[in-house]
Parts: sequence; C-alpha cells; structure tokens
Amino acid sequence: MKRISLAHGEGGELTERLITEVFVKAFGNEAHAAYDAAVLESAGSTLAITTDSFVVKPLFFPGGNIGTLAVTGTINDLAVSGAVPLAMTAGFILEEGFPLSDLKAIVSAMASEAEKAGVAIVAGDTKVVAKGEADGVFINTAGIGQVYGGNGGKIREGDKVIVSGTVGDHGIAILSARNELGLLSDVKSDCASLHPMLSNITYGLSGVRIMRDPTRGGLATALVEICEHHRVTVELEEGAVPLKREVEGACDILGFDPLYLANEGKALFVADEKDAEQILERLHREEKGKDARIIGRVTEAVSAGRLLMRTAAGSTRRLHRLSGLILPRIC
Repeated sequence: MKRISLAHGEGGELTERLITEVFVKAFGNEAHAAYDAAVLESAGSTLAITTDSFVVKPLFFPGGNIGTLAVTGTINDLAVSGAVPLAMTAGFILEEGFPLSDLKAIVSAMASEAEKAGVAIVAGDTKVVAKGEADGVFINTAGIGQVYGGNGGKIREGDKVIVSGTVGDHGIAILSARNELGLLSDVKSDCASLHPMLSNITYGLSGVRIMRDPTRGGLATALVEICEHHRVTVELEEGAVPLKREVEGACDILGFDPLYLANEGKALFVADEKDAEQILERLHREEKGKDARIIGRVTEAVSAGRLLMRTAAGSTRRLHRLSGLILPRIC
C-alpha cells in the first residue's frame, strides 16, 4: 500500500487493512475498532460513541440525501451497539458557490430524521473551501448513546442469523441516481434510522449475541468480520436472503453480487435459536422489518472464522470480504 485509492473507502478488504495497518497501529484500541461504536464505562454508566464522515455522490438520491445519511448512519451505529442515541454533532465542509437552497434542504432533512429518532443535534462546525477543492458538501458526524444491553453473550453453534429486510437497495439507488452504466431503476435507498425499532425488538431478550448494520461492503463483508472476530463459521442459505426483484435484476445485468452492495437501513442479528423466531415475529410487526428473514446459522463455534454459502444445488462456497471497488462514494 503506497497510496490511498478509492477502494480504501469501500468497507472491504482494503479498508480493513487501512484500519489495522495505519490507524489501529498508531492509536491502539483494536477491540473498539472492530465494532460500529466504541463502548466505554464512565462514572457508573456505559456509553457508546461513534463518528462517521459522509461524501456520497450525488448529494440527492431516491429515498434521501447526504443529510439523511449523516443522521441515520450515526444513529444506526449506536443502535446496533445496543445503545439509545442521546445526542450528536455535525461538521460541514462547504465548497464555495454551493447553493444555499440545497444546504437548507440537506439541513432540514437532518433535523427531520433526528427529531423522528428523538436525538438532539447539539454542536457543530462549518468550514468553507475554495471552488474546486470539494464536491459541494461533506458532512462529519459524531454520536453518543446510553447502552441498555442489546448485545451480549458468546456466539454459539446453532445460533441463527437474521437480516431485517431486503439487501442492496442503497447501492442500486445510488447507481441509478448517477445514471451510470445506463441503469434505470425505481429502487429507493433504504436510508432510515434503526432506533427505536432495535431497542423495541430486543427488549427483554437475552439471546441477542450481536447486531450490525451492513453498510459499505454489504451483508457479506459484515458477516465475514463477525466470523473472524468471534472465530465462528456461519452458513448462509442461498435464496433465503431477501432481495427486491428490481435489485436482483440490476445485479444480474451488471454482474454485481447483491451480498456486497451497501445498505443504509438494515440490521443484521446473530441470536440464540430460542430467541430467533421471536425477533423475527417482532420485526414483522414493523414497517422497516416486514421483509425480515432468518438467512443462516452458526455451524461451528471454534474455527478461524469462515462465511459459507450453501447453494440450491447443495454445494458450498466460501465468501470473503469485498475485494476491490464496486461503487465509490456511496455514503
């Protein structure tokens, strides 16, 4: 690795190497870097803290805009960490000449999403750079939440893997909005806050081992990271992963694997099999969880960590992290 490439920002193998070989090597705290938010003890409380930057192109897309993404992305990182989001900050890098009307629309969307989730945006920062030195607007956010539980316990053989809805919607929506590769699609981004849905879903259940939001790198990369960090083997069932027909068709035409496309409003659960059906039942009561499915199970609890896909023909293939570049600047 001599220079940074766009692929370093895609959430796959190169991102993992960048984090471990540069940031973790310098800053330490490898255990915290493995999750969506760091969980810290402070004066008798357990807090989750996270930060994220948003450079999506285009700024406006079907189902949202960069402001929607900035708020929901931060809230979701806290929600899947088993925390109730309390407050967040927002920093803006604005390019000279950027239309004020577009900025107002973006900020209005941020305020609306934050209000729906009951989260206050309490601090921020603004910088302006010369024309040509940015791409309209970039947003950085940070969020803090109170941990209530949600995640806990060691992943065991027999645990079930659940996804809260159809995958790949955000990736195809962004590709369509860019009008790249001649793709015309009505698919909207799934960009949405997972709070308070996740705290309602997991209330009173002790068997939720871990939750993740499969954003950059998609469902497959998120599961590979879980398998490697927890030294388990997960076996997915081909055909069990929910897909919109339009997303499946676009992937067939373009040669994309939907398991590696980004999602911005989906949750991934690994849970004790005794709680899995209840989680599924609760998800189905929610609009954002109506397409939820059990998509696989943990088949081995002591291994180097592998993600496998059992095909309809009965064969098995191994899935790895996203390698290379599918879509730059998707979030």
